[in-house]
Amino acid sequence: MNKAFYLTTAIDYANGSPHLGHAYEKILADVITRTKRLNGVKTHFVTGLDEHGQKVQQGAQSEGVSPQQRCDGVADEFRNLLEQLNISNDDYIRTTETRHKNVVSSLLNDLFKREEIYQAEYKGFYSTRAEQFLQEKDMVDGKWPAIYGDVCEITESNYFFKLSKYQDWLIDFLNENEEFIVPSFRKNQVLEFLKEPLNDLCISRPKERLSWGISLPFDENYVTYVWFDALVNYVTAAGYGGDEFTSLWPADLHVIGKDILAPPHAVYWPIMLKALNLPLPKQILAHGWWMSSGEKMSKSTGEVVDPLSLIEHRGVDAFRYFVMREMTVGQDADFSLERFESRYKTDLGNDLGNLLSRLLHMVSVYENGLVPQVELNEEFEQKIRTNFEEAKVKIMNRFSTFQFNQGLEQLFGFIRSINKYADERTPWKLAKSDKPEDKQRLKTCLGVMVESLRLANQMLAPVMPGIHTKINELMGLPPCHNWKADLVWDFRLAGNKLGEKTILFPRE
Repeated sequence: MNKAFYLTTAIDYANGSPHLGHAYEKILADVITRTKRLNGVKTHFVTGLDEHGQKVQQGAQSEGVSPQQRCDGVADEFRNLLEQLNISNDDYIRTTETRHKNVVSSLLNDLFKREEIYQAEYKGFYSTRAEQFLQEKDMVDGKWPAIYGDVCEITESNYFFKLSKYQDWLIDFLNENEEFIVPSFRKNQVLEFLKEPLNDLCISRPKERLSWGISLPFDENYVTYVWFDALVNYVTAAGYGGDEFTSLWPADLHVIGKDILAPPHAVYWPIMLKALNLPLPKQILAHGWWMSSGEKMSKSTGEVVDPLSLIEHRGVDAFRYFVMREMTVGQDADFSLERFESRYKTDLGNDLGNLLSRLLHMVSVYENGLVPQVELNEEFEQKIRTNFEEAKVKIMNRFSTFQFNQGLEQLFGFIRSINKYADERTPWKLAKSDKPEDKQRLKTCLGVMVESLRLANQMLAPVMPGIHTKINELMGLPPCHNWKADLVWDFRLAGNKLGEKTILFPRE
């Protein structure tokens, strides 16, 4: 059985509503997945919801509902977001599912039998907000940073995973595997984190303090630490313990935010897999944060963006385009409504929308809506074809290395070159001429513009699947499924009846 390209996002935590960061991560993973499919790669794309932990339990108590009821409501919100964003995931995993609980119990038993887990009394500082024990080194100027919320000192017996045992192995692994974490500067941050000695990881919480979680299979008085539980979702969704597991695992790519790179995904998770004798994921892609005027967005400051309101206002594909065009993967990006509107009006409205509108109009008026045959081949036409071939190579290279903003810059540069070609060829002037050569030039001009737009639109497919489908429908084509077959300059639309003039991106 051929292994599929297995891609995951981080699973969202069930303690709040979806925001811009959630939406961006899903779109990024979706664009990567759709790009793989267009290149003929079999894929399996998983996202989901992390439902256990103290914050969920406390949130449910404050609302007067059970934790499961609260999680069900949050799950509906996040699933609705996926639908509104046109996300093409193959699986949606929830950590309250039986399949996941069974895998967590199995892995815990395995580690316990291997003596990788032990019980000990622990005295330390605990952050409910972060759901983790802290050390004095986490303080800044003798105070706990605000991100930890209220911190209290507690003493209790717990179970610990031998994280420290594998520190040297992990350092060597990261140094030997340059592409394990991208971008590379994020890997350097993890190595910097590992310069400090690792403490063993507390993987339990007493039920007298926290009841909402997966019980330890070897001690019913405890539940599993939420991060240990959540990370296991990646192998659960891959079918751990079943015949199909090797057809998916190891994961080819984990797409996560930079804030959960170290320690969870780049320290805890590799070491957990190493201790279990399971293959490590091939790559972790850590993206940045969306900022507002240089500051991280947060509910506490009121700096939040509701992705659903932007979708309602300008459409999902405009939103997808904006977030992919604006953010350099791995780095932070600044969000503003003004910037969003500017991209909508210029790139989408003036460049792509205007090209489609004027082309449909001209083919309708000059050729009765039928795409003409192209027979003439002059310098103008050679130039636009050369522009496409050069752009195609650059775009595909950028997309394959997650440089989607640069790939889209190249793509819209080509779209602008089509508009420029029309301005230089002046089909509206050729249409007024009685000369046979001008009539043929008009047909050629329109045919070349149609072909150029067809090709540009095929490359838009992973980022703007809805607009891509709409344009293809207007051209009498099915959606693109394979770039190798469809990104060929061959004037295949000659004779097709085009649709009526359409405004894709209305101003109001």
